[in-house]
Amino acid sequence: MSFLEWAVIVAGGLASVPAGLRWLRIAQREHYLAPAVTRFSLRWWTSRPANWALAALAIVTAGANWLLAGAGVVAVLIETLGPVGLTLKGSTGPLVWTKRLVRVVVTTALLMGGAVALAVITRRSGVSTVALVALPALVDLALWITAPLEKALGEKWVRAAAARLQEIGPVVVAITGSYGKTSTKLYLAHLLAGVRRVVASPASFNNRMGLARAINERLVPGTEIFVAEMGTYGPGEIAQLCTWIPPQISLITALGPVHLERMRSEKRILAAKSEILTEGAMAVIGVDHPRLDALAQSQRQSGRRVIRCSGAEAPTEVAVDPESGAVSVKDIKVGTVDVRHHHPQNVAAALGAVVGLNIDPGEVVDRLETLPVPEHRLAAVVTERGVTVLDDTFNA
Repeated sequence: MSFLEWAVIVAGGLASVPAGLRWLRIAQREHYLAPAVTRFSLRWWTSRPANWALAALAIVTAGANWLLAGAGVVAVLIETLGPVGLTLKGSTGPLVWTKRLVRVVVTTALLMGGAVALAVITRRSGVSTVALVALPALVDLALWITAPLEKALGEKWVRAAAARLQEIGPVVVAITGSYGKTSTKLYLAHLLAGVRRVVASPASFNNRMGLARAINERLVPGTEIFVAEMGTYGPGEIAQLCTWIPPQISLITALGPVHLERMRSEKRILAAKSEILTEGAMAVIGVDHPRLDALAQSQRQSGRRVIRCSGAEAPTEVAVDPESGAVSVKDIKVGTVDVRHHHPQNVAAALGAVVGLNIDPGEVVDRLETLPVPEHRLAAVVTERGVTVLDDTFNA
């Protein structure tokens, strides 16, 4: 094997470090779900004309490397520096070196190392060059390989959380929706805090391990109500959560094209969110979307108790006027909320859960004046010049 072949193989192995760090950061940001890295890499390489050209050149030279060793140098250089715009540090947050990330890094390194070893054995530098170009797919493969291990490692915490939940025995209010989950959770916890001992899952701890951690670390004896935010990236996820966090009240805030890329249609999104409507649970549903309105009607016809909520003046059990902020329960005004700082639909949903818990709204309406403002989630800020800024940077 020529010196040039050796040089390209070594260079390809070294280039996988900066290239890998870029794609691993995306893997972490996308919750380690394959094939997110490949999908995002395609998006980056087709994001602008320069990246289109570089991607085409990298593929061509990686292929040509099988016949001409020197051609691989171009592909190695492109993969080391590109795609244009995707820096090592990134703009959405740095790489966090958790134990899980280390396991993914080791697995990815073994896969890339295997390609390098095969290149040496076959005396073909093109093997390592092609592997470098396909590094996003290798990261996804590493995620797929490590997924069963990660589930097994987390199982003990899930079992502990399920046991703790059963031992303490709070009423569980489970909240999901395309958006508004965290805000509604904060509103509900605030309203209940004046009359019940309540614990809510923190921040956006809304997946399997996040909720297990919330229960294990925060649920204490004497807790009367546990408010669990439940998120999903696909069918079956919420259903699995409900097997060990069975809700007595199931709340769906809203429906929209969030995660449309993963679920493909709004109908499938609705089906995934509807998994929260477990047998025996009461439903609290924000009906401002036609599909959720139809869902509420079908659930009521099936015999389930349903509380319909609206922030758009729809005829429902709980409503918040989007103009005046008047809060009504069964057409009776019980208070007002500042709609400049709080989304009417989320407030209505939170109060709907209060009604579902058989708590007199009159016991909590005075707390509407002190509702917390969720940070960076459509938070309204008025500048000194009187300009209203809607800060939705968390969702953006």
